[in-house]
Amino acid sequence: MAWTIYLSFAGALVEALLPKGKNELARWLALAVAGAALILALTGFVSGMGQGRVVLADAAWVPSMGIHYLLAADGISRVLVLLTGIAAVAGVLFSWNIELRTNQFFAFYFALIGGVFGVFLSFDFFLLFTFYEIAIVPKYFLIAIWGSTRRGYGAMKLALYSFVGSAMVLIGLLAAYTASGSHSTALVDLARAGLPVHMQMWLFPLVFVGFAILAGMWPFHTWAPTGHVAAPTAASMLLAGVVMKLGAYGCLRAGMGLFPHGLDPWGFSFLGLGSWRDVFAVLAVIGIVYGALVALAQSDFKFVIGYSSVSHMGFVLLGLMTLNQIGLDGAVLQMFSHGVIAGLLFAIVGRIVYERTHTRQLAELETMHLARRLPFAAWAFVIAGIASMGLPGFSGFIAELQVLVGAWHANPWWTAAAGVGIVVGVAYTWRALQKAFFTDAVPTAHELESEQAHGFAPITWPEMAGVALLGISTIVVGLYPRILLDSIEPAVKALLAGGMQ
Repeated sequence: MAWTIYLSFAGALVEALLPKGKNELARWLALAVAGAALILALTGFVSGMGQGRVVLADAAWVPSMGIHYLLAADGISRVLVLLTGIAAVAGVLFSWNIELRTNQFFAFYFALIGGVFGVFLSFDFFLLFTFYEIAIVPKYFLIAIWGSTRRGYGAMKLALYSFVGSAMVLIGLLAAYTASGSHSTALVDLARAGLPVHMQMWLFPLVFVGFAILAGMWPFHTWAPTGHVAAPTAASMLLAGVVMKLGAYGCLRAGMGLFPHGLDPWGFSFLGLGSWRDVFAVLAVIGIVYGALVALAQSDFKFVIGYSSVSHMGFVLLGLMTLNQIGLDGAVLQMFSHGVIAGLLFAIVGRIVYERTHTRQLAELETMHLARRLPFAAWAFVIAGIASMGLPGFSGFIAELQVLVGAWHANPWWTAAAGVGIVVGVAYTWRALQKAFFTDAVPTAHELESEQAHGFAPITWPEMAGVALLGISTIVVGLYPRILLDSIEPAVKALLAGGMQ
């Protein structure tokens, strides 16, 4: 699996060195690199079934500080590396129309992908932080150069939020390293150091919030819809599909893994909140409901999907705060599920629909009768929409169900409040579906004449292949969730048993 990192960075370098004007070569090279990375990820996932944490590479990097180039994979890492491989291939397919500096686009694209692979496989905090920072820089350029609506603002806002969160994480991890006295930055060694409870009580929220900013936790979520809308399609897919998962993964692996006692009760109650667990669970529930309500009020199709991502990521954070097996299993499964479903939704809205209609306003799309003129897009959105709503047969159903059951065991009120977000999620999905594709409006004679004179470009093979890849992924996991849960459950059990021993 370590070769997913090296291959991605090698792909970025080769793309950057390609001569200008070799757009077709850049596309096929990108598809080859992404496809090879997916094969490596899938091979690593299959070969790792039934195994615990496996060390992939371990070499001294800065011996005087105990920093190692330490790569390893457990069940959680393998699932998220597989998600990244799927998202990378789909992103290339939905970027087939990029004409502006195509080779540079894919160079930044694979630099981002390499950083993401690196985060999911790093078991040394300094190495994890390095890959985490590497992933931030390409995000900025992908949006600032190839983005659309307020791209400069969206790129800068995303970068600033990310760097503020990174600074919080770095301060917390350096404090843990200094206090541990272990002279090692390996996550396993820091987890075994046994930091004092009072120290964990302030380090945990610092590190957790630092990562949760990138996971879209309310009220630090505002970068997400803005960034999603400003980003080109592939970047939107990666932001929602895997970059937000970096934040959630950091919350689980570093925040909860290194500072488990930071979730202990404070010994007093304030406004009904008696621990950081209560605080972050409430913020997660607020994010679920708030994101759904705001999505319901949006007139821009892409903003609907952007705020829905905030809502669905709330389920991930809520699952983490259940602190029980079923809730944490659901949180990790929801990371995978939301990654493929959100990627599919952004691909349909940002690439298939917008590139043909040149508008994302639901009021304008309502007059275009897209179900008749773009039936592939309409039915693809139907599938993606019902998957997003969490209907049985799709990955979102079992993921959200596990989170809700885990939340019920922890605090029934959390489940009741999150249920409101699910109901509103059905409403905003069907509203967007009806307005954008299945309108009741009868076309006028002028509109019919305009439709006949200005037909939409046919659906391309990369678009069909990308929709198929993401759609099949959510259906396969929805019909047979054990394919992922058999890897997730042992890794979660190990975390609950005492961090990363």
